[in-house]
Amino acid sequence: MSVCEGRIVIVTGAGRGLGRSYALELARQGASVVVNDLGVGTHGEAAGADRPAQQVVDEIVAAGGKAVANYDDVSDWEGGKSIVETALSQFRGLDAVVNNAGFVRDRMFVSSTPEEWDAVLNVHLRGHFCTSRHAVDYWRAQQKAGAPVDARIINTSSGAGLQGSIGQSAYAAAKGGIAALTLVQAAELKRYGITANALAPNARTRMTEGAFGDAMSVAEGAFDIFDPDNTAPLVAWLCSAEAKDVTGQVFELLGGKISLALGWTDGPAEDKGARWKADEIGRAVTDLLARRPAAKPVYGL
Repeated sequence: MSVCEGRIVIVTGAGRGLGRSYALELARQGASVVVNDLGVGTHGEAAGADRPAQQVVDEIVAAGGKAVANYDDVSDWEGGKSIVETALSQFRGLDAVVNNAGFVRDRMFVSSTPEEWDAVLNVHLRGHFCTSRHAVDYWRAQQKAGAPVDARIINTSSGAGLQGSIGQSAYAAAKGGIAALTLVQAAELKRYGITANALAPNARTRMTEGAFGDAMSVAEGAFDIFDPDNTAPLVAWLCSAEAKDVTGQVFELLGGKISLALGWTDGPAEDKGARWKADEIGRAVTDLLARRPAAKPVYGL
């Protein structure tokens, strides 16, 4: 069964890697897809005349699906508006936004520059804001006009954002911010018929190959747990009408394993019933640390 039949979906950063897999699977599941991609390199640099978004569109159309390319910058306020307007003008509606666009500027914190920091937060965190914000304006207007709204925001966090990653302070900060943003969107937008969920995918892409190299290789004939196509069915389902009651979740997926991230929650506590003295704090903290569950280690340790 095609779970996204008749749905209209924007996928940002859809020219290669995970975004390409998402766009192709959404089209196979019956969605009309806006394939957004600037065609830049893994560090956000210009990558010549290559237009991967159009290549993905051509592949979808050749298979009998519906898609259109878009080349706007997700981190630009007017660009985000133009991406949404592409869906509205070409397909006469919008049901879901999959925020996937991004790049990395791997750098140890002591070597990070303000320019690199701003560039990474811009494309990831601001990029998630701009496109989704314009989409929400459209959905709220529909809801206020009495039209039924069953809309989706799918964000892209990362294990780096959930637990940290050595050499990726800017990227981890942006991805952690996206996880928190997802929780707020889910709480605030439910009243309008909009859900918000996030992914922390584990997949072989141009970005991860540079960081993890041979660790993501696969033996001939074995199940490729890092194939980007593994994540695509989850994205399609989250964009579908079937997922209307699922919101505020962060999904991790590796191969055939889907899991839910638990996020920050209350840990051990000690209540003195009065103000603590400074020389009492050390003992209390030592005790709390001994009682807390072990955290997942920072990537790279």
